[in-house]
Amino acid sequence: MQRGDMVRVASIDLGTVSSRLLLAEVKDGVIVDSRKRTIITDLGEGVDATGRFLDAAVARVLKACSSFVEDIEAFAPRAVCTTLTSAARDASNGQDLLDGLERLGLVPEVIPGEVEAKLTFYGVAHDFPGERIAVADSGGGSTEVVVGRYTPGEPLEVECARSMDIGCRRVTERFLSCQPARAEDLEAARDFAREQFEPYWSRMARRPERLVAVGGTVTTLVAMDRGMQVYDSSLVHLHDLELSQVEAAQRRLSTLSVEQIAALPGIQPKRAPVILAGSLVIGELMRTGGYGSLTVSENSLMAGMAATLYEALCKEVPAIGWMPRVSC
Repeated sequence: MQRGDMVRVASIDLGTVSSRLLLAEVKDGVIVDSRKRTIITDLGEGVDATGRFLDAAVARVLKACSSFVEDIEAFAPRAVCTTLTSAARDASNGQDLLDGLERLGLVPEVIPGEVEAKLTFYGVAHDFPGERIAVADSGGGSTEVVVGRYTPGEPLEVECARSMDIGCRRVTERFLSCQPARAEDLEAARDFAREQFEPYWSRMARRPERLVAVGGTVTTLVAMDRGMQVYDSSLVHLHDLELSQVEAAQRRLSTLSVEQIAALPGIQPKRAPVILAGSLVIGELMRTGGYGSLTVSENSLMAGMAATLYEALCKEVPAIGWMPRVSC
């Protein structure tokens, strides 16, 4: 295969809260057509407290991946990559999940936080060619922040990439297990987030003008703000989200039970237990970085993976400097 060829690739990303599938047609490293599926499987349930996956959580992920495999077989891609992130890095019994994935015919790989960050940055930065940006991916167990620049035809510039152990599932289990939330628990969660993010921003001489964020928390906050009864990607991708809107969501969510949150327009019921914590994380990320608004992107790690798979199939050194394990 060589540059200019069109190729089909598939990417599975197994995160702390959701399991995701991307089926993409890629040309010259750019996705020209794609289909996505997301299933909230809550793999990280209890991991922060116990250091182990629950059997039920493993079963949920394997069930989701079994359906993904059916979709992949029908799509017939040239290459498939399966990655696991924060929860799998933390769980002492992660091999149980890896073994189950291998039985499905997948080749799973637990990726380091910095690789996760660079893949996400690469996927997002295609929409901002030549622009120095900060990209944040706030998930269930960790938040990755990368500052850099991507200019087509030139090496990827990454100035600072860091993965921090803070995400909506982790913050929920540590501080917000009781909802409606108590004022002291909300403040403790904010303090925890601030302590994570302030050192990252303080080491940076000049912060990028644009902060781009990906992940289920920010897309849900947009959907919630717009009162979406049915999720519309076209109204979310590259939409600006103001800090004032995030803070308004925090105030509203903090007064509600999980059941009441689940009934709100724009909220996936399975995300209801963790969206308050997610909004606190995003709010402190913005506040400590000095950002009054951010840009929401629906591109993510999987878009970066699709571009990286294309480079690997062309026998090129991937732009992010990491070669994925591939099943065909």
